[in-house]
Amino acid sequence: MLAKGEVFHVKQSDDTATDFGDDTPLARELADLRARRRALEDSTVTLPTGTRTLTVSNQKGGVGKTTTTVNLAAALASVGARVLVIDLDPQGNASTALGVPHTADIPSVYDVLIDEFPLADIVQTSPESPLLTCAPSTIHLAGAEIELVSQVAREHRLRRALEEYLAASEEPPHVVLIDCPPSLGLLTINAFTAADEVLIPIQCEYYALEGLSQLLGSVQMIQKHLNPPLHVSSILLTMYDGRTRLAQQVADEVRTHFPKEVLNTVIPRSVRVSEAPSFGQTVIAYDGQSAGAVAYREAAVELLARQADGAVSTMNEGEH
Repeated sequence: MLAKGEVFHVKQSDDTATDFGDDTPLARELADLRARRRALEDSTVTLPTGTRTLTVSNQKGGVGKTTTTVNLAAALASVGARVLVIDLDPQGNASTALGVPHTADIPSVYDVLIDEFPLADIVQTSPESPLLTCAPSTIHLAGAEIELVSQVAREHRLRRALEEYLAASEEPPHVVLIDCPPSLGLLTINAFTAADEVLIPIQCEYYALEGLSQLLGSVQMIQKHLNPPLHVSSILLTMYDGRTRLAQQVADEVRTHFPKEVLNTVIPRSVRVSEAPSFGQTVIAYDGQSAGAVAYREAAVELLARQADGAVSTMNEGEH
């Protein structure tokens, strides 16, 4: 109840949230979000002179791997980068989020890996941006893991196809993002062999580092036997809930273990990020002013600012 004579002011912010005062947690959060938007508008980016190829991988499911792939891709495209997403997950969620058809009768990554289709024959442009393209996955890719076992040079098939694609492109992509399945099978090995960098999404929840040593061991194995330039260049903290002490503890623990690789940007838990795929969109297209979209745009700017040559994996320093 309001006391007699007390005035209750309600104003509608540009986030369609209700602001109850200048010093409430909500008001501070909205002010911070507005400041971050302005900083993004004023930021300048330097696009790579060559093509950076990153594998987005974590064999632990539910860490925001596909969500990170597609939203980073859209955020990179929004700042002028040409981006190719290669969907190596048989579920095809990245293809869905980018609005790219991937029914069983459409040529896909499966045809590239098994039947040696040129990558250019399957790449489609996302309706979100002419700068954003996708090599889709179809249900056929579920059987590729077994079929690749008997193939010649089975670990190098994606790398060879990508090299041919880049060599033939008049305007090759600035960034290639490869979305992996949540496993360490032949599809993921193909992704590791085709890339120079690994980006690992880690959720800010209990068991965040579970299985990470196995993933890092696989990267080391690929480095040693198949692809020496491969290194973990970036770790992105996802599903961060600033209201919980656990999220902060997990973030601190990951930063302690990987001080050079962890991006400063943290992706918060966001309803908009969760809703976007059901509309066949990334959060950048669905609600580009939301907290989740702003965070992914910040991560994209930070990723571009990190030069691949300067990113050194702590694995190479014997810390892990």
